[in-house]
Order: sequence, then C-alpha cells, then structure tokens
Amino acid sequence: MSPRQGPATAPRPPAARPWWIVTTREISVKLRDRAFLLSTVVTVLLVAGSIAASALLGGRPAEHVLATAAPDAAPVAARAAQALAADGDDTLTVHAAPSPDAARRAVARETADAALLRGLDGWTVVGKDGVDPGLARVLEQAVAEETLAANARAAGTTAEELTAGAEVRTELLSGEADRGPVRLAMGFVFAFLFYLAAILFGTAIAHSVLEEKQNRVVEILATAVPVRQLLHGKVLGNSLLAFGQLALYAAVGLVGVNVTGAAADVGWVLAASGWFVAFFVAGFAAQACVWAVLGSLASRPEDLQTSTGPIMTVLVGALLLGLYAEGAWLTAASFVPVVSSVAMPVRLLGGEVAWWQPVLSLAVALAAAWTLLRLGERIYRRAVFQGGRSLTWREAARLEP
Repeated sequence: MSPRQGPATAPRPPAARPWWIVTTREISVKLRDRAFLLSTVVTVLLVAGSIAASALLGGRPAEHVLATAAPDAAPVAARAAQALAADGDDTLTVHAAPSPDAARRAVARETADAALLRGLDGWTVVGKDGVDPGLARVLEQAVAEETLAANARAAGTTAEELTAGAEVRTELLSGEADRGPVRLAMGFVFAFLFYLAAILFGTAIAHSVLEEKQNRVVEILATAVPVRQLLHGKVLGNSLLAFGQLALYAAVGLVGVNVTGAAADVGWVLAASGWFVAFFVAGFAAQACVWAVLGSLASRPEDLQTSTGPIMTVLVGALLLGLYAEGAWLTAASFVPVVSSVAMPVRLLGGEVAWWQPVLSLAVALAAAWTLLRLGERIYRRAVFQGGRSLTWREAARLEP
C-alpha cells in the first residue's frame, strides 16, 4: 500500500431490514400529509359527536303506554307513574284492555309499550322485543309495594305471607332482547371503518406505486432495496397506519361510551369488536396487495380509474352486506375473504355463532392474504419496470421477472 494512501475502507453493509426503511418512509410521508391528518381529525370529531348526540337524545323524557287488564292493576300503575315522575320527566299512560289477550295484542301492535297482567302466581310484565329498563324497574317496585300493602291490610302473620305474590318476571313475545338498533349501528360502524381504510390507504398505495413507476424512482430504489421488500414495506407501512387509525377511533369510542354511561348497555359488542380487529388485519392486508399491483400495472392515473372497478365492487359489496344481508346470504359472505372482514363480525353481533366458524373464517382470510401477497409480489416485480403502457394481470404474468 502506498504511504500516501489511507487505510482501505470496507464497503458499507446493506441495510439489514430494507423493508422496514420503506415502511417508516411510508408512515412518515403519510403523517405529514395535511389531507390525511384533516380527515382523521374530522372522523374523530364525528365519532365523538355521534356518541354525544346519542347520549343527549337518550336522555330525553319518555312517554310510556302501559296496557292493563285487571282492576287491581290501577293502584300499581299509579305507584309506577309516581315513581317515574319522581325519577325524572318520564310519563306513564295507562290503557285499560278488556282482556289479557287484548293487552298482549296491544303490545304486539305497538300501541302499548308493555302490559301488566295479573295471574294466580303473581304479576307479569309483557313486552314485544324488550321492556324499557326504567319502566320495568318502577313496575317491579310498584308491584312489590302494592302487594305488601294489600297483604298487610289482610292481616298477614309472617313476612313471607306479607310478600307472597310479589314476584315479577319479564316475558318477551319475540323470545329475546331487542339488539336490533345497536346491531345495525355497529354493523354500519364496522362496514364504514373497513371501507374507509381500504379506500383511503388502498388508493394511496396504488398512487404511490404509480408515481414511482412514472418518475422511474423505482429503478433507483431497486438498486438498494429488493423489489419484493419494497412491496412488503409499502403494504406494511400503510397497514400499520390503518391499524393505528382504527385504534384511535376505537379509543375515542370507548372513552365516549364510558363518559356517557352507555358502556353497560353496549358491553356485549366487545367480543364482536375484537373479532373485527382480527378480520380487519387479514382483509386489509389482502386488498392492500391488490392495490399495489394495480398501481404497478397502470401507466397513468387515468388507468387506475378503470382498473380499480373489481376491487371497488368487492369493497362496496362488503359495505352493503354488513348493512343489509341476513340469513344464508350473511352466513355465506362471512366465509368469503375480504368480505368476511365485515360479514363475520356482524354475524357475531347477533350471537349464536359456533366458536369454530369465526376461527375457520379467519384462517381462510389469512390464507387468502398470504396467497394474494405472493401472487401480487410476482406481478409487481414484473410490471413495475414496464413504463409507457398499461398492462393486464395476464400480460404482466407472462413477462420475464
């Protein structure tokens, strides 16, 4: 070595995790995007506002109609009306029916909110899909007080005799509590969040890939980062952003329902929400790969508008299934990858789903995501360097890697 030469410098080792460099770049670019930040803030405000509005509307005075079919129900109803007035501004109107069957028909036709019937073994509160908790509470209290007073007037000898016949049971004509409104609302939330994340981050992936292809930046990046890891980094970066945004919305929702005191009423949705997170991960990863491939196949932004039709159809289908599908259609959709990200959690909201069904559906969704990732990787590596014209999936698959 010549004395004028310095010590030989060893070549710089390549990055140990080039996919992570791409991931962090995708995240940092998105977090500096004002449109993304603004949309996130607006959505957070909408979530918080909807919870606050629901709490305010739920706090309005209620006007209850009670059907009765026995003369001795009048003093019970009077006590219940007094209790409602003492607790707040709720009112109770009593409708005297000619018979117990007529009272039940009034509840079934929704001309009465509930019916109070007297039997040989006590009283029964009849509801259609459910009985308002406040109304049920005051009726139970009124029955107990009136029965105790009547037995005392009849000169009972023991406490058991004084309280005999004071038991109250609730009977629902439909056989189960009404979770329909909450289930519909949560189904819309699941479908909307998945659709919003898929559109927002999916199109971002496609346009990012297309921009790098048009500017030939991808050719420079490929000299330092393997093309496969470039794709993995883009998918992972946008997936983490989507999951973080979902976690933010969930945190705002949980805080909101706890502040408004509605946590006890919607606690049963937590299990379905946990499954939604798992299906969201699988479904988003699967469609994110497709968006990246669509970006590599296009040659200009106009091409994306025509090539995104099929995936948009799937996303809209998932949104509609989450809102309107029932029965066999919903069951079948809950095993279709991507669509199952909404359909299976909606089924779980209704209960009575065997434990193995969400497990099997999630396994199918993860397998589909892995398959699409491998297939998308092959198409992406072939198409991303082909500038000047748009390609189809079949044409890109025939190209040399």
